[in-house]
Amino acid sequence: MKIAICDDQRSDREALRAMLESYGNNFEIREYGSGGSLCEDMGFIQECRVVFLDINMDGMDGLEAARQIKTEYPKVHIVLVTAYVNYALDGYKVKASRFLLKDDLEKTLPECMDDILKEIQQEERVVEFNFVEGNVPIRIDDIIYIETSRHKNIFYTKNQTFSIYRKMDELERDLKGMGFVRIHQSFLINMKYIGKISSYVMTLTTGKQISVPKSRYPDVKRQYTLFKGAE
Repeated sequence: MKIAICDDQRSDREALRAMLESYGNNFEIREYGSGGSLCEDMGFIQECRVVFLDINMDGMDGLEAARQIKTEYPKVHIVLVTAYVNYALDGYKVKASRFLLKDDLEKTLPECMDDILKEIQQEERVVEFNFVEGNVPIRIDDIIYIETSRHKNIFYTKNQTFSIYRKMDELERDLKGMGFVRIHQSFLINMKYIGKISSYVMTLTTGKQISVPKSRYPDVKRQYTLFKGAE
């Protein structure tokens, strides 16, 4: 697995590398001394699963580098590393996966990597269904939502749609524990693609808006909150 470390302090880069190598030796780690040099090597970043970014750097700081990386490659897990706790809120703005304090890295890094590797396993999980189009394996991470249309259910993925003659209740059972929420009889949503939920409306990251019935709204909010907390 490829990992990038970006920090303008060489000693901090070397310390983080040593901790990662101690955690697991199957990593290909590349170091960068500035946000600019990191973003100039997008070919490597594209293949990375995790990027560790110091926030405070001369020139392009870690937050700006994180924005550029997430814009190009949203699946890359960004871990912001800093000596200052007051930057935590900025981490959410750039969709960072984690925020770690440098003084606590020896304690927090193993748990951080455990969680990220679990998320990567989830993203790589594949299911296969007997669609109208034939037996098709689909990555869980590529399913945005499933919608009932007449007697069929339509799988909306990043690249295309698939139709299946199965009940939504059955599909919900098949995908249980994989990050989906049933918002009403006709929609099963991959919570990874929920942008926000407010005023009985769910807005997906694709821009699509779906009404959430009042009767289901509290439970949907609860499930989404738990999901976000587990990420």
